[in-house]
Amino acid sequence: MTRLSAVGAGMIPLCDGAWLLKGFLLKYEQALLQNLERLTEHSPFRHMVTPGGYRMSVSMTNCGPRGWVTDERGYRYSETDPVTGRAWPDMPALFSQLAQQAASEAGYSDFCPDACLINRYVPGAKLSLHQDKDEQDFTHPIVSFSLGLPATFDFGGRTRRAPVTPYMLEHGDVVVWGGPSRLFYHGIRALKKGHHAQMGSQRINLTFRCAH
Repeated sequence: MTRLSAVGAGMIPLCDGAWLLKGFLLKYEQALLQNLERLTEHSPFRHMVTPGGYRMSVSMTNCGPRGWVTDERGYRYSETDPVTGRAWPDMPALFSQLAQQAASEAGYSDFCPDACLINRYVPGAKLSLHQDKDEQDFTHPIVSFSLGLPATFDFGGRTRRAPVTPYMLEHGDVVVWGGPSRLFYHGIRALKKGHHAQMGSQRINLTFRCAH
């Protein structure tokens, strides 16, 4: 893999096994946004429903061999988009390269994601505290990209009641967590109104995982 240059990135430790990489994506923002536009033409954003019947405020889509979905049957990974009936669009090489490099910078050198969940937040949308636990192998980290409006990321602990620490995620930031923090609870507070020069009044989050 050709090593990409992440100009301006600074690493902030969150806890054992977790890092915030400030500005890691900024050099590649235009290419990332162009790829996103193509992906969402193939598999558009949609508001999924939880097994309990709750319509999520965040709209979602996926790319890669497997996509994360939720409906009345539960949370799971699927090789096909239930909206289009087709395979999810391929994960762009730039996405996987940047995700792998970010993981490597955080100490996870063998990360090779096969799933990328793409979340779209508009003002008021949020994601309550949860664990990423639908994957089969927890030895692989989670890599999360932030684009667009800033958002408050709550990073907790092994239980839902563990204290949380808020972090401001800005356009171009990446969070990586794994190892002892792999199953820590985390969430995004309700997005505040605002306007981003590149993306308008929205935030896009890409979460890379090894589903299998």
